[in-house]
Amino acid sequence: MAATPVEYTIGGVKINFPCKAYPSQLAMMNSIIRGLNNGQHCLLESPTGSGKSLALLCSALAWQQAQFVKEQDAGTGFADCKKSEVVTPCQCACHSRNAQSTFNTRASRPPTVHLTCEGKSDQHKKPSLSSRLSEKLQASLNNGEHDDDFKNDRKRIRTPGTEQKISKRRCLEKGVIYIDDDDEEEESLERPVPGAQTWTMELNNGARADSCQSQPQCCSPVSCSLCPCANLKAGQKMAEMSKDNEKDKDGSGKKKIPKIFFGTRTHKQITQIARELKRTLYSTVPMTILSSRDHTCVHPEVVPHANRNERCKEFLEAKNGRSCRYYHNVHKMRDQSTLQWVHGLHQAWDIEELVRLGGKLRSCAYYAARELMQEACIVFCPYNYLLDPLIRESMEINLKEQIVVLDEAHNIEDCARESASFTLNQAQLLLARDEIDGMVTHNIRRDQHRPLLAFCCSLTNWVQESCGGLEEREYESSCKVWTGVEVLGIFRGLGITADTFPLLQKNLAAVLEKEERVGLVNGREETVQVPTISSNTQSMLKSLFMVLEFLFRQNCRFADDYRVALQQSYMWTTQQDLPDAQGFFARPHRRRQSNRTKTLVHTLSFWCLNPAVAFSDLSSTVRSIVLTSGTLSPMGSFSSELGIKFSIQLEANHVINKSQVWVGTIGAGPQGRKLCATFQHAETFAFQDEVGALLLKVCHTVSRGVLCFLPSYKMLDKLRDRWTNTGLWDKLEECKTVITEPRGGGKGDFDELLQTYYEAIRGTAAKGEKRDGALLVAVCRGKVSEGLDFTDDNARAVVTIGIPFPNIKDLQQIDLTFKLPPLSTLLSEYVEAFLTGSVTVGICTDD
Repeated sequence: MAATPVEYTIGGVKINFPCKAYPSQLAMMNSIIRGLNNGQHCLLESPTGSGKSLALLCSALAWQQAQFVKEQDAGTGFADCKKSEVVTPCQCACHSRNAQSTFNTRASRPPTVHLTCEGKSDQHKKPSLSSRLSEKLQASLNNGEHDDDFKNDRKRIRTPGTEQKISKRRCLEKGVIYIDDDDEEEESLERPVPGAQTWTMELNNGARADSCQSQPQCCSPVSCSLCPCANLKAGQKMAEMSKDNEKDKDGSGKKKIPKIFFGTRTHKQITQIARELKRTLYSTVPMTILSSRDHTCVHPEVVPHANRNERCKEFLEAKNGRSCRYYHNVHKMRDQSTLQWVHGLHQAWDIEELVRLGGKLRSCAYYAARELMQEACIVFCPYNYLLDPLIRESMEINLKEQIVVLDEAHNIEDCARESASFTLNQAQLLLARDEIDGMVTHNIRRDQHRPLLAFCCSLTNWVQESCGGLEEREYESSCKVWTGVEVLGIFRGLGITADTFPLLQKNLAAVLEKEERVGLVNGREETVQVPTISSNTQSMLKSLFMVLEFLFRQNCRFADDYRVALQQSYMWTTQQDLPDAQGFFARPHRRRQSNRTKTLVHTLSFWCLNPAVAFSDLSSTVRSIVLTSGTLSPMGSFSSELGIKFSIQLEANHVINKSQVWVGTIGAGPQGRKLCATFQHAETFAFQDEVGALLLKVCHTVSRGVLCFLPSYKMLDKLRDRWTNTGLWDKLEECKTVITEPRGGGKGDFDELLQTYYEAIRGTAAKGEKRDGALLVAVCRGKVSEGLDFTDDNARAVVTIGIPFPNIKDLQQIDLTFKLPPLSTLLSEYVEAFLTGSVTVGICTDD
């Protein structure tokens, strides 16, 4: 049976929720509304499975819708509101005149709220808010009074305070739950003395139904909020207002309504968020999903290509005389109203639906999604699209005065560090030097290319000189690491300072501009495009300049947060076939298999060790940042690392009772041996056999799906080999279908693996096979550990073996460790490891 929608009013914002909200959801929505009203940043922790994504969507979209309504009311004025708009009745189920005339009002209205008093009240005390509202409501019902706002023969002008009080009374009449955190309003209404009375809220579908006059709603000329056609009209209206909002942002000085940029970690999570949005009354809100060409390109000649970005750019630039016909048809699906009313995407859609539509219309889904962002009220994307400055620039994402929501933000620190880091190799640097030198030689924008050539030559010479001073670290591997301050001193000797770097940025922007000139082609004057450096060189220089801009920013404020590493290693490469003296190549079947050679490789890495560097762009421009996850504690260290003041913080409780789930640690196995998953003990056969016996007992005891997470792929391989040799693996397969997470592989292979797991569980329930369900052995920080929901039978038990500590041999991790004080280092490693384990277990915890 479908849940009854409930309307909550929080902080003056009406929120339509698809069901009765949990206390944790109410707390989240209250915090989000307060943050958006005041332009503050929110850090909200709510356990996985408590419905935080639903609370995020409903509260943020309700607040945005309220802003559109306020803007519209302010623009129309009082005179435009005299006459009510006449709406043509639709023919849907809830508005058809052929419906039953005796429509039950109790079932169609939202749940009514009772405010009941517990305990004795003092007669000398002032009447409470509940009693006064009840008296006014009863008096109005007995006297047959109606709301004066709907009378045409007289006007009333109310003060804002009176208007808000009467709106609260109407909320009680309609059965709306009202949560107000406005302190001034509470003082003006004279709240009861704390401790004297206790108030409870109860939902009752039949409350006050007998005292209210029931009217048939099936013939109402006004569409109800639960009607699908009403949602479509609301979505179209919001799209029009959003479009007008985009037009007015540069002109008339109107207050711009913020867009909502909703970021998640993976595209799988975006799919789940879109599914949650479909459940709400905001499912028709104008939206879009930003993604890469790997997920959205439908061109048959680009999809099979290894590098879709380069292949797509070749078609866009019409190289070889061929252009992209899909890009020229993007107008077929780049408008929100066309998408909803013509192509049938009425409700919240997924990226796969847009791709299917693009293939059907022969239209580019990648650029259509970007065009839809102009009229969208909410934009979904992976959160590196919001943190990485280069991706924001390429996708034309403007976050000024916008709302940024980052769901599942427990990995946001790593993503922020990666967004402000960059690694290049010596070959890329030499290629850039040669390309720019060719531009100078052919007199193409010589004045702008010369400084860039000098920069590349200086950096190349420094890399070559520094290769002689590298220290051996491992077999055939050596490196040297400098601090950010030391590198700035080195760059100062190369002539690159905070004063000269802006000139380099201007020169790079100038050489990347597309320009057409009139020139002689085969003796005729034609318009030709000025050549530019290759896209690979452009990308390399942009990324390198991004890092240098962070280093020089605000008087080198972030210099201590960077480490620069020069590493030398060897890699196997395949030599390309060279033509012989006559210019011929060897045939494919004559090629020798000994073309692979060992090549020396030098890489230069700029590592950002502080996530606050990437967040410095966001915190100073956006209106509000809302970070949510199931594992954010400790809040203090998390907010300090991001360098943002989160004025609103929340740690919500779980909605699951303690009797529904058991979480604990097991220190000994079935045979009484101690279970200690440290590196030394995990290598022993005794530990491996004991863990295997424990896992087998769990599989015999627990039916349906069982998940087992290990710290690394290395341990997975060792346990699988040991259990295969001892025969334990065969016993596990006799009990359940055993599936292991692959180390690599494509997206299709991984989806097929999950489908096998789900089908094994469903097949057990349907056919009653001997094998009871399935066992999925995966790795923490892997593909299975995040971005997927394992609900109900898919995860009746979760076993985590060991703690996924960071790799101690990782050079970047070592530098991050040395940057922190000893105690902070230890705590940081333990916190990161335990948070990873908590997230791994949390994906399977659902009510």
